[in-house]
Amino acid sequence: MSLNHHVMWGLPRDAQAFRHAFDRFAESDGSQPTGTASWAPRVDIREEDGRFVIRADVPGVDPAAIEVNMDRNVLSISGERAAEPADASGRFSRQERSHGPFHRRFALPDSVDAEHITASNRHGVLEILIPKKAESAPRRIVIDTAH
Repeated sequence: MSLNHHVMWGLPRDAQAFRHAFDRFAESDGSQPTGTASWAPRVDIREEDGRFVIRADVPGVDPAAIEVNMDRNVLSISGERAAEPADASGRFSRQERSHGPFHRRFALPDSVDAEHITASNRHGVLEILIPKKAESAPRRIVIDTAH
C-alpha cells in the first residue's frame, strides 16, 4: 500500500499544497493582513535626488476606483479590479488574472513633502511622485559679545 498520492506531473498532493502556500507567502510583501485583499499590484520604488517614485501595475483597474492616501508617513494605495463576466455558459476555460480589491501600504521617511504628492495613471501604470522636503542648511549662530 502506497502512502503517496501522485498527480500527473509528479508532485504528491501534500507537496503541491505546501508549494502553493509557500508561493503565496513569497509573493506577499507583508504590507497587508491576510484576507483583506484578493491581489496586490506589483510595484517599483525608486529614490531620486529630489523625490521618490512609486510605479504600480494596475491594468484593467478604472483610475477612478483607485485611492491614494498619505497619513502619518504611510502611503496607501487601494482599489478594485472588476471581475470579467463569464461566457454564456457561466464558465471560464481558464482564469488566471486576479480581480477584486487590493491594498498596499508603504512607510515613507520624514523627509517627504506630503503636501505636494502627485499621482497619474497611464497605460495601466499608476505613478506616484513623492517630493522630498528641501533640506535645511546648517546655520551658524553668532554669539553676542557686546555685554
